[in-house]
Amino acid sequence: MELAALAVWIVTALIGLYLLVLWLAGSGLRQQATKVTAFPTALILSHPALAVAGLGLWLAFLLTRERAYAWGAFAVLTTVALLGFTLFTRWLGRGRHARGAERRFPVIAVALHGVAGVSTFVLVLLTASMAGRF
Repeated sequence: MELAALAVWIVTALIGLYLLVLWLAGSGLRQQATKVTAFPTALILSHPALAVAGLGLWLAFLLTRERAYAWGAFAVLTTVALLGFTLFTRWLGRGRHARGAERRFPVIAVALHGVAGVSTFVLVLLTASMAGRF
């Protein structure tokens, strides 16, 4: 199950990277000054940065089998999920209809990123809770 979590986490990251590139290509950072975008820079950059940090902890767990790394990855992933939910609600609320860079997000990419993210969250939780029992 831990390798399934890794695979889904990587898929989630790749879709998220695609969304981030779309946002940056749509001048998302430049739109911060004019408040056109619904996404504050700190929010949109901390979500992937923390996700990568959590993935690093997950890789450390896979290499060492230390349960603390699994729970650390889950703790970071919880924060990532909360930030992701905040981004999603902002996008639903006005982002899709705004003039900002997030209007370029394909609905299917947002949906796949969310489903993959929830799947990652559940797999990491289950694996962390079973770590060290076998």
